[in-house]
Amino acid sequence: PWLAKRMALLGEAIVETLILEKGTGEVLRRLSDPFWFQSLGAVMGMDWHSSGITTSVMGALKRAINPRSAELGLYITGGKGKYSRQTPDELMRIGEKTGLDAEYLVRCSKLSAKVDNTAIQDGYQLYLHNFIVSKEGQWTVVQQGMSDATSLARRYHWHSPDLQSFVEEPHTAIEGQNQGLILNMTDKGAKASRNSVMEMSREQPDKMLAEARKIVMPNHHEVRAEDVNLKRLGSVLWLAHEKRPEDFEELLLLKGVGPRTLQSLALVSEVIYGSPSRFKDPARFSFAHGGKDGHPFPVPVKTYDETLSTLKTAIDRSKLGFTDKAEALKNLSKITERAEKGFTPNANFKKVIEKERKDSWKYGGRTVFGKAQKPKGGDQLELF
Repeated sequence: PWLAKRMALLGEAIVETLILEKGTGEVLRRLSDPFWFQSLGAVMGMDWHSSGITTSVMGALKRAINPRSAELGLYITGGKGKYSRQTPDELMRIGEKTGLDAEYLVRCSKLSAKVDNTAIQDGYQLYLHNFIVSKEGQWTVVQQGMSDATSLARRYHWHSPDLQSFVEEPHTAIEGQNQGLILNMTDKGAKASRNSVMEMSREQPDKMLAEARKIVMPNHHEVRAEDVNLKRLGSVLWLAHEKRPEDFEELLLLKGVGPRTLQSLALVSEVIYGSPSRFKDPARFSFAHGGKDGHPFPVPVKTYDETLSTLKTAIDRSKLGFTDKAEALKNLSKITERAEKGFTPNANFKKVIEKERKDSWKYGGRTVFGKAQKPKGGDQLELF
């Protein structure tokens, strides 16, 4: 509960900021991007490469967004197991409230699940289905299957504005490890097979899964240097720990925010305002709030709460027409991006993690195994 509550609040703040800045369509587009989705989960404190990130992130967003759906213009249906089967009923109720064509939305939901369970025969059985729809009727699907043979998960992303056909390359992305040769009836090359059942029955399962964008999580659980763009992480650490907000005119309104909270805010700012190319290394975003399993370090609960407070203040002020604090948060990601040009990271990656773990008790560090304890003795570690 200690993390789930905060995940819901942070997810709500990020989504609301995106809606205020760019509208519901931008939220749907980002949810259909597997790199952004994984980065969102990491910045929220989930295990950076766990299959559980899908269930936890979508569950947190559903709890946070749905009570405010009428206000935000975004509705999240479905979920894991039995909740996935409630999607049609949820969509029908949304249709009654909004006037959206619920029968059409139900058909889209069922077709997307049918395609990923049947048309793509990759050994993964769907167990999670989330259908997210905006007040304008655009939608995104995030669903996940599990392989009984390998216990690995595969996530499927759909986005209605990018959808040309339900049966020909309908995905924006499929996330998971390459398992070799599969039968993919949505591949462009399988058109002839789709047109003839007899021909399909004679086809060999020799179509490689065509992935619009690939994201493959490694087998190791810890965060390693090769999982992270060190130049990008280094510029965040430099800004947070070597500089002060008053050193930059654009950040003066964040004066008084401590270095550790500034580090988290910089990464959250990037999740909100960053371009798609910024999310190729989702593990980097775990340096905002760690991970509940302790990788790369325990969740700094005090820092998490300070981040939430700063975001909430910025959102509330924006609603009143005062966008100064929101602009300061936006500038965080701009400054770190500018700093990357010609930046040579000189922080020792292992020492960065070691310092975070050693200082974790100061920030209310916590994992599923308990609270971080103050280390006994030892010299203070420096980042640079």
